[in-house]
Amino acid sequence: MPQAQPAPAPPTDQDAKLLQQLRPARLVWPVLIGLGVVGFLFWRSYKPGDLAPLADAKWPWLLATLLVLWARDAGYIYRIRYITQKQLSWRQAFDVIVIWEFASCVLPSAAGGTAAAPVILTKEGIPLGKSLAYTIVTAFLDNLYYVLMVPLVVWLAGAALYPRDLQSTFVETLRVLFVVSYVAVSAYAGLLLYALFVNPFAVRRLLVRLTSLRFLRRFRRLAYRQGQEMVNASAQLRGAGWRYWWRASLSTFFVWTARYAVIGCLIGAFAPMDTGTFLFIFARNITYKVVLLLAITPGGSGIAEGAFPTFFQSFIGTATMTSFMVLLYRIVTYYFYLLLGTLFLPRWAARVFGGQR
Repeated sequence: MPQAQPAPAPPTDQDAKLLQQLRPARLVWPVLIGLGVVGFLFWRSYKPGDLAPLADAKWPWLLATLLVLWARDAGYIYRIRYITQKQLSWRQAFDVIVIWEFASCVLPSAAGGTAAAPVILTKEGIPLGKSLAYTIVTAFLDNLYYVLMVPLVVWLAGAALYPRDLQSTFVETLRVLFVVSYVAVSAYAGLLLYALFVNPFAVRRLLVRLTSLRFLRRFRRLAYRQGQEMVNASAQLRGAGWRYWWRASLSTFFVWTARYAVIGCLIGAFAPMDTGTFLFIFARNITYKVVLLLAITPGGSGIAEGAFPTFFQSFIGTATMTSFMVLLYRIVTYYFYLLLGTLFLPRWAARVFGGQR
C-alpha cells in the first residue's frame, strides 16, 4: 500500500516557476511553428493523387501504433511507480507522467521533462531529496538504454544509418554529432553509474575541481549542487535490492523500445513493411533523435517536422505522403500530449497546491 502523504506545503518560488513554464500561453508558438512547417511541406510537395495510399491503409498497423503508444505510456506509469518505491499511487503515477510528458512538450528538447520532474514529484508528497534521487535514476537508465542500443543499431544499419541522399558535408557533420553525442551520453551515464553505486563523493570532488578551471568557474556552484544531489541519491538508494533495479531497467527498455517503434508502425500502415525494414527504421530513428536533442524549440517543434522527411521519406514514397506522415506522427507523439496536459494541468495544480487528495 502507498504511504499516506502529508498535505502539500504552500507554493514556493520554484512551484511558481514551474506553473509559469507550463502555462497554456506557452503552447501557442510551438504549435504555430510545428503546423507552419507541416503546412509548408504540403504546399511545396502536394500533387493531386499523391494521397491515394490513404484509402488502402493497413488497419492492423494502425492498431499496432495505438497499442504501442498505450503500452509505452503504461510502461512509463509502471516505471515511475516502482522507481519511487510505490510512494505514488497508480492515480498519482498517471498524473505525474501526464504532467512530465506535457513539460517535455513545452520545454526545449535539451531540457525535456526531466528538468521539471523533481518539482512534480515533490508536489506529490515525495521529499525533495528522494525526488531528486528518483529523477537521477530515470536519467541514468534513459542514458544507459541509449549507450547500449547504439552499437546494436550501428551493427544493424551500418553506413546506411545516415540518409544517403544528403550532401556529403552534412552527412559528415551528422556523423560527427552522432559520435560526439554518444561519447557525451556514455560519459554522463558512466559518471552516474559510479556516483550511484561506487563513490559519489569522488564524483562531487571531480565536478568541483573541473569547474575550478578559469573558464568554468561560473559553473562551480551548479557543479557542487549536482554533485551533492548525486551523493544524496546514492544515500537514498543504498540498499535497494536487485528486484528494484531489474524492474526499473526492464521497464526502461520497454518504454524506449516502444517509443522508437512508433514511426515504423505508422509507416507500415501506408507502405510495404517487413521485419528488416522495420528494424532499419528503428535504427534510423536513433540518428533522428540526435537532431532533436539539439533543438532549442519547445518539444523540438519545427525541427522534428523539418527533419522527418530527410530520415524517413525513402521508406514512405512521395513527398506528399511523407508530409502527411509527419503530421500524423506529431499528432500521436506531440500534439496529443499537449492537449492531454492542457486538460489535466488545472486539475493537477488544484490538487497538489490546494491540498486535495
